[in-house]
Order: sequence, then C-alpha cells, then structure tokens
Amino acid sequence: MVRILFHIIAVTLLFSACSSAPVTPKPRAYPRVIYPEKQYQAFDEDYCQFTFQYPTYVVVQQDTSFLGERPAHPCWFDLYIPDFDSRLHCSYYPISKSNPLEKFKQDAFEMVDWHNRKANYIEELRIQRNNGVAGYAFLIEGPAASPVQFYLTDSTRHFLRGALYFNTRVNPDSLAPVLEFVKEDILKMIDTFEWKSLAKNQ
Repeated sequence: MVRILFHIIAVTLLFSACSSAPVTPKPRAYPRVIYPEKQYQAFDEDYCQFTFQYPTYVVVQQDTSFLGERPAHPCWFDLYIPDFDSRLHCSYYPISKSNPLEKFKQDAFEMVDWHNRKANYIEELRIQRNNGVAGYAFLIEGPAASPVQFYLTDSTRHFLRGALYFNTRVNPDSLAPVLEFVKEDILKMIDTFEWKSLAKNQ
C-alpha cells in the first residue's frame, strides 16, 4: 500500500513539473551609463602648435614613450575619458621634404583600410574650413577596434592624426550610445580646431 501511494505521488509530481510554464531566459541588458555634462575648455598645451575645444571631463596626457622609445614629436598626446575608459590618440607630424603631406595622408588612409576588414561601413567626412584647416574624418561602423579616425592639416607645415579606442571588447550594440556621445566631442574638437600661427595672423 505504501509502495502504491509512493508511485502515485511521484507520477503526480512528474506531471505537475511537465505542465509548468517553460523557463525563458531574460533578455541581455547592458549596464546603465551616466553621461557627464558637456562643458568645454580650450586645449592650449605649449608642446603643440594648435588649439581646440575639448570636454572638461577629458584628461590630457602627453605621450612620453612610444613602444619603449620617445615619440616622433613632443606633440603626441591622448585625450583620456575616464568615464568611458576610452582614449583619442593624437599624433602630430611636421611636413617637410623628407616627410611630405602625401606620405602622411597615405598612412592615414592605410590605417583606415586596416580597420575596414572588420567594418560594416565607413563614412568619410571631408573637412575644409576657411581658417586653413583641412582633412578627413572617418566614422567606422561595425566591430572595428577604432570607430572614429581623422586627420587635419594646413597642407604645407602641419599634420595631425587622431584615432579613438575603447579599452573594452568591441561590441557595437553596447557601445553605440557611448560612441555617439564621444563622437559629438570629436566633431566639436574638429570644428573648433585652429593652428596657432594662423590664428595670430588673423
């Protein structure tokens, strides 16, 4: 009698377990991002020959070592954003006969092409302003390591290249809102960029 009762309870529990609603996994959620307030200040470091506006929540860090050696020019620096653990690497080169403009432009396009292997799409924005600032900005969509790159030049003396990197695994979906926020700051930087030598003469 006890054995029959035990079997009845076991079968009842089995059917009740099978009839319960299936467990569905919760959708993936990303951590909430708190965006800092956008306020800008002037970049006016004495080791660079230009100025621009950049956010107050950005830390300027001059590069003193590149692959164990001194950088090619003192005007190599990062714009570090602690809130997003991201860096805009900026490197400046003087144009000369031994290092002509076309060489630097070719290097910039080759770096973009290297990221193009993983990109879904690259938007090229031509920069041509009446204060002697020209160049291109490259907005790279997809799982590329550097989603924003650009170069700025006066075509005769100065060349600056920038590349944005996040210190995290590339995930376009989770990074999309943060990237849009940072992209605004980079475009602001480009829009307010001036060569010091030309600004003094105006």
